Formats: sequence, C-alpha cells, structure tokens
Amino acid sequence: MPTETPTYFSKLPTALNGHGGEVLKPADCRYLNYEGEFAVVIGKPCRNVTPDEAWEHMLGFAPALDMGLQDFRDTDQGSMLRVKGGDGMLPIGPGVVSGINIFEQTLRTWRNGELVQEANIGEELIWGPHYMVADIARHITLLPGDVILTGTPCHSRSLEVGDTVEVEISGLGCCASRVVAAPAPRASALGVGHAPTDSAEVRRVALGCDERVPQRFKDGYRRAATKERKA
Repeated sequence: MPTETPTYFSKLPTALNGHGGEVLKPADCRYLNYEGEFAVVIGKPCRNVTPDEAWEHMLGFAPALDMGLQDFRDTDQGSMLRVKGGDGMLPIGPGVVSGINIFEQTLRTWRNGELVQEANIGEELIWGPHYMVADIARHITLLPGDVILTGTPCHSRSLEVGDTVEVEISGLGCCASRVVAAPAPRASALGVGHAPTDSAEVRRVALGCDERVPQRFKDGYRRAATKERKA
C-alpha cells in the first residue's frame, strides 16, 4: 500500500461538461491544459467504508478530461479553485460503464488526432479508485452522482483555441472536447482579483517536463500510433 495519500481538489457542479462540449479559453489566459483521466461515479451514499466496501458504492466509470487554467496556479496554489473549477472544465462521458475491471483498461489522450498520453491503468495507477473513495469518505459523505477523478499520466500540455482533445479508454469509450475562444472577464479589466501569471512555476507545469515523458513518445511511437489510428 502506498505510504502517502492522494491530494484532492474540488471542482464545482458548473464545471461539468458533456462529451462533444466546448471548453472556453479566456483571452487573458495562455495555459489551458488537458489531463486525460477515468472518473468514478458514485451510485449509493457512501461514508466510513473500507476500500473493499467502496466498490459497492460505485455506479461505474467514465472517460473524463480534467481541464485546468494553469495561469492561476501561483495564486490558487493549494486549492486550485480557479485552475480547475471554471465553467465547463470537466468534459465527461459519453456514458457511465459498470461491470468491467478498470485495472485491465488502457487510457490514451489525443490532441488533434495525435497521441499525447498513454497508460495501462493497472500498471501506472498509484491509488486504486476503491482506495480514493474510502479515503474521501472517512469524513465526507459521497452521494449518488458525485464524481471523483483519479489522476492523469504524464505529458499534460497546454491547448490552443481550435484544438480538439479526446480521452479514449478501452472498455469505456471516448470523450472529446473542443477549445473555443472566450473574452476576458469584464471585472478583470477593472482590476478585480488576481491576474493570470506566467511564472517559471506556471510554465513548468503547463509546458511539462521532458524528463518524465516515456522514451517511446520521443522515438516516433506517438507519430506511428497516430498514423495507425487515422488509417
């Protein structure tokens, strides 16, 4: 069992978005990052359960895109409220699937048809969904419809307006979303709130660290997989 525990950040209900939905990139932000993940959807009220019992409270799983405006990482460090909680920042779907072994599935993320993330869930997931549910439910009651995101493989990168991003999980399906331009908030022009930043820490997260990227992505594997998918 891991000696550490996951760190959790909250998204608001208004962050929910559907398969095929649009994600807004405000004009004053540069770094809108994708994170391909699988989501756990709670099916029965859940509190004070063991990891073994947690499975009984899950309705199923769904592909999800954990989108984030990394420009606010400096100002919201520790809460990620504006980073992760913006309207439409959680595309999920197209449906909820039950009855599969999630540890036997493979997750792939595509940007404009190019493979950018890939992981065998059973091999690379640090904490299983049963562990996460039991951890959160120690002090918080989970209700039907609650969604828990489970983490992303490395190689999250920033998206541009017009980009399409998809997370495809074997056994679950594919959730796609398109990035569209949005104006800067009106209150920002009046000096309300913290302005987006472009610090070294923001760029480190938004633009990634090549040392963590699997070698296969550097050797042309990504291009080969992309070409094969298009064929």
